[in-house]
Amino acid sequence: MVATLAVSGCATSKFQRYSGPKVTSVIVNKGERRLYLLHNEQVLKQYRFDLGFAPVGDKQIEGDGKTPEGTYTIDRRNPNSSYHLSLGISYPDANDLAEAKALGEDPGGEIFIHGQPNLLRAKGSDWTAGCIAIKNREIEEMYAMVDNGTVISLLA
Repeated sequence: MVATLAVSGCATSKFQRYSGPKVTSVIVNKGERRLYLLHNEQVLKQYRFDLGFAPVGDKQIEGDGKTPEGTYTIDRRNPNSSYHLSLGISYPDANDLAEAKALGEDPGGEIFIHGQPNLLRAKGSDWTAGCIAIKNREIEEMYAMVDNGTVISLLA
């Protein structure tokens, strides 16, 4: 089966079309810094990424600089993101809310997979506030390939 990822028209656009196998899940391996797009067990694409400024461990509270760990869904898209394009992750879930409440804290939110900043260049690695950052051309591919409702597993 041949998958195609194409930009329509002659002008450069960040919005691509994808007509390959359906992405059935996304796996984020924080330790390996690898993000995988899968169709069942087949890896369709893989990307390297940067995380938050405190990358080790599970996100518990707002402002901790950590990226969540667990199973969520891609639940929204932002074509006007300050970070080129972005796909939202359904953090926090009921367990995250309960854990933060037990600590007397807010769990935070607004966790995305996104591209690079529109106005500034990121410096160094692990520069986000807890999001997953990939290259702009990669988020363009991913934005076209991954539907809302797709399961995403974030592993330590």
